[in-house]
Amino acid sequence: GSEPPATVTPATVSHPAAPPLRVELNKLETAGDACKAMLIVENGKGGPIRSLRLDLYAFDPDGIVQKRSMVELGPVPARKTALRQFEISPTPCAQVGRVLLNDVAACDGQDLTRETCLERIEPSSAKGAAPFVR
Repeated sequence: GSEPPATVTPATVSHPAAPPLRVELNKLETAGDACKAMLIVENGKGGPIRSLRLDLYAFDPDGIVQKRSMVELGPVPARKTALRQFEISPTPCAQVGRVLLNDVAACDGQDLTRETCLERIEPSSAKGAAPFVR
């Protein structure tokens, strides 16, 4: 049996796709009565990021909004991984059901705009952390 010829799909976009910007919710840690989140930004392939401000919401396990956080993750040098810690909720971490990446408030860097940033960010969670979704 002869193999069917491989189909070639023409790319609609002329410029190469920008590498994803991985943002991982690495760990939630209860500190006193509040919950701190550890976020990791992986800028493995892109140029330096001067500013990356995320608009985040923490939800409780029932899906009720607990807190909105504006988190500045920049600056992140090119080909570097940065770690940022901040308070995600005024409650113990057991009360955090998931974290929503609502929007990118600011994004400034090489080839980066607020719009392209939002498209490129890939939120993820480490094992044991609350789901981090868009």
